[in-house]
Amino acid sequence: MDRNRYRFRCVWRLAAPPDAVYAVLQRAEEYPRWWPQVREVVPVDDTTGTARFRSLLPYDLVVTVRSLRRDPAARVLEVGLGGDLEGWARWTLAPEGTGTRALYEQEVEVRARLLRVLAVPGRPFFRANHVLMMRGGRRGLAARLRAV
Repeated sequence: MDRNRYRFRCVWRLAAPPDAVYAVLQRAEEYPRWWPQVREVVPVDDTTGTARFRSLLPYDLVVTVRSLRRDPAARVLEVGLGGDLEGWARWTLAPEGTGTRALYEQEVEVRARLLRVLAVPGRPFFRANHVLMMRGGRRGLAARLRAV
């Protein structure tokens, strides 16, 4: 196992139709409005931007995000990541009753020097940090969908 590689998988169940969820998720520049741990998203062009994240740990991650797939018919959004994290992340949305099952998958390698140095002792904290970030995102997205 490479101590600097992570694979995450998370399912959110949301009380809104898949197309409504997709409409919110495709506007990454608005994530800081509803996802507290996404501190900043700056579009560079139509397919690329930079994002800054911070959860519980006192450390900002800065990544370049590049759109790889935007498929509203299949309800899939996938991005490539570079910078402090290198890899990809993907949302796959499916109807579930009257709501949506949102599957989030991410595979990354940590590139930030400090986090690489702390890879072994920090791994449980980095994983917990991610869990807290995802919890904040789910709550924020649910609230955003209720408001829309």
